[in-house]
Amino acid sequence: QVQLVESGGGFVQAGGSLRLSCAASGRSFSSLTVAWFRQAPGKEREFVAAGASWSERTTDYADSVKGRFTISRDNAKNTVNLQMYSLKPEDTAVYYCAAKPGYGSNRFTTMYNYWGQGTQVTVSS
Repeated sequence: QVQLVESGGGFVQAGGSLRLSCAASGRSFSSLTVAWFRQAPGKEREFVAAGASWSERTTDYADSVKGRFTISRDNAKNTVNLQMYSLKPEDTAVYYCAAKPGYGSNRFTTMYNYWGQGTQVTVSS
């Protein structure tokens, strides 16, 4: 079992930045793909970014965040971060960390075995 805990959410003005962190316990991240999803009120949960544990270069980003968000990981600390720059009001959502074995089909929520409770990000215009 893997327990995931997100932190770092908050309130920021448009154009600002935030860094989210996802800490894992119960099992090492080293063999898992870890992703970030988000869910805005009244909308479905959507994919944001994913990264493979075995390669820093193996990442995937939603078009809406590409070039503004960066996913990174510290396997020694069992932590995955999402650095968010140039935030927009449409980035407002609850952000969830998720993990699964293997890499592929990263954008589908149903592929993920483990989920955190989420952290709220609010971007004001």
